[in-house]
Amino acid sequence: MSPILNRRSAFTAALTAALLVPALAACGSSDKKDSGAAASPSANASASAEPKAANLTVLAASSLTDVFKTAGAAYEKAHPGTKVTFSFAGSQELAAQVKQGAPADALVTADTKTMDGLKAETNDPTVIAKNRLVIAAGKGNPFKVDELKDLADTKIKVVLAAPEVPVGRYSKQILDAQKIEVKPVSQEPNVRAVLSKVELGEADAGLVYKTDTLKSGDKVSVVDIPDAENAVASYPAATLKASKNAEAAAAFVAWLSTPEAQKILQDAGFQKA
Repeated sequence: MSPILNRRSAFTAALTAALLVPALAACGSSDKKDSGAAASPSANASASAEPKAANLTVLAASSLTDVFKTAGAAYEKAHPGTKVTFSFAGSQELAAQVKQGAPADALVTADTKTMDGLKAETNDPTVIAKNRLVIAAGKGNPFKVDELKDLADTKIKVVLAAPEVPVGRYSKQILDAQKIEVKPVSQEPNVRAVLSKVELGEADAGLVYKTDTLKSGDKVSVVDIPDAENAVASYPAATLKASKNAEAAAAFVAWLSTPEAQKILQDAGFQKA
């Protein structure tokens, strides 16, 4: 090959290389920019996944009053910035509040029947605990109440919860099953009112949940009811569809089934769900 051709070939190769270097550099730069842009949304998604603090309102059955105060404090400690406010009442009262549109985020009742009647207002419930009934007799048990049939004695002033209240319905259930007729001196709106009547001496005996008597001390005498004659109360919890804090409400309801929350419930006398 002639010298002239050799020089031309060398020149062409050098020119091609010179043109390729900037192009490759540009591609490398573009890749780096694209890589950086792709990382940004990922970082933002990670940040948005952090749970948001919220002020939660939880409607809860009266029999949960003491234990939920402890549970609420534990939850707030584990979730800084979140505040849980409870509103306690008979389950039937809570159901009425929900139907009337009371602003709240979650509901815990003392029976599944009440919760089942609120399917249009609640998301799927989860049973978080169970309970049983006992006889709460007056201090020292002066009338020697030892079993359910003793409540039929007309000399004994018996107080029960109203039949619309879960504990009142359970009471009727177990008395009817044993064919025991009791004429209560009053029918109360919730289990705490029943217990209060006995503690104050305004009644001689009443049917309440076992957990309610744990803090009564010697104000009442507790008479256990055999399992075969008793009823099991289930406590379902659910978020409300109208909640403005849906994510935080769901997190709280889910927490109620965790080992930490279950220990608090069981330490207060509730049975495992």
